[in-house]
Amino acid sequence: MTSVSLLAELEDAVKNGSPEKRVDTLRRVTSLFLDESDRLNEQQISVFDDVLVHLVERIETKALVQLSTSLAPVDNAPIEVIRRLSNHDEIEIAGPVLTTSNRLSGSDLIGIAQSKGQGHLFAMSGRTSLPVGVTDVLVERGDHQVHHALAKNSGAHFSDSGFATLVKRSETDDALAEKLGLRLDIPLRLLRQLLAKATDLVRSRLLATATPENREKIQHALASIASEVGREAAGPRNFARSESLVSELNRLGKLNEAVLVDFVNKRQYEEMAATLALFCGARPDFIERLLSNPRHDGLIVACKAAKLTWATVALILKAQFVYHPVSQEELDAAKAAFLELSQSAAQRSIRFMQVHEATKLAG
Repeated sequence: MTSVSLLAELEDAVKNGSPEKRVDTLRRVTSLFLDESDRLNEQQISVFDDVLVHLVERIETKALVQLSTSLAPVDNAPIEVIRRLSNHDEIEIAGPVLTTSNRLSGSDLIGIAQSKGQGHLFAMSGRTSLPVGVTDVLVERGDHQVHHALAKNSGAHFSDSGFATLVKRSETDDALAEKLGLRLDIPLRLLRQLLAKATDLVRSRLLATATPENREKIQHALASIASEVGREAAGPRNFARSESLVSELNRLGKLNEAVLVDFVNKRQYEEMAATLALFCGARPDFIERLLSNPRHDGLIVACKAAKLTWATVALILKAQFVYHPVSQEELDAAKAAFLELSQSAAQRSIRFMQVHEATKLAG
């Protein structure tokens, strides 16, 4: 049967055929197209496109999945059919072309990413090449699974803001941090930010699995972080201004745990120490000494006395306000100690520790 007669049969199937006949005709036309695709020009392809588009609207899911799978890898697949398939609500139909077809433009992908669900976004995140405009939408709208797929996709290109968002998400996701840390294209400043928040285990895994080129980049970032932390630790602290600010906020009734968290996130060391000191009834220089102690026991007591939640305590421990990076094992132990300790016992301990320190200084 010639292509002309088969296409005529297809038109008849669209108008008058049973569902079974439509499926059978679709398969035969698809087979004909695939056999001749490398010899067809765009005008000839558009003939297939025009008729197939009408048939796609009247065909069952199983046949559409087969059509999508067959056409997805074809470089000159009928473009309107590909667009219809990629926009289908059923992910098993849309998935093959979203992941593979090069007939979809950047604007096609952005439109789908902005309007479809996580299944469509995940399928798209596995493409061999993703431009910045597409990944910006995928990062903004995507879930945990999409972010992981993007992070390990070497063909995905990110804007600075896209990378920054993923790095922020990785602060509570070690597996995502590892994937991002192994990318050769991550900006150095964001790699430093990622490593500064990463656990020792993540850092060691990154160094063990990185390429020589990336390992050197990671080591440079870690050295820079260590140098910066050392400068922060050695630098003089003047708490006069921060104590005044914190006291005024407290007088106005505007000082609370959320404000403390904001100080931590903005790396406002003096304000954070002054707030914690006020909350637990201590002096900022006393809190400063707890922060500089390699052991975190005293800091845990101060935080409990200050009536903080564990989430805030963990943030303080991980935010490099302490001078010694906290491993996951240490963090787990700190949490157990914090939850076990009562507020009344912590408050008594803080008073005792300050009296003991003052006695030592006086002696």
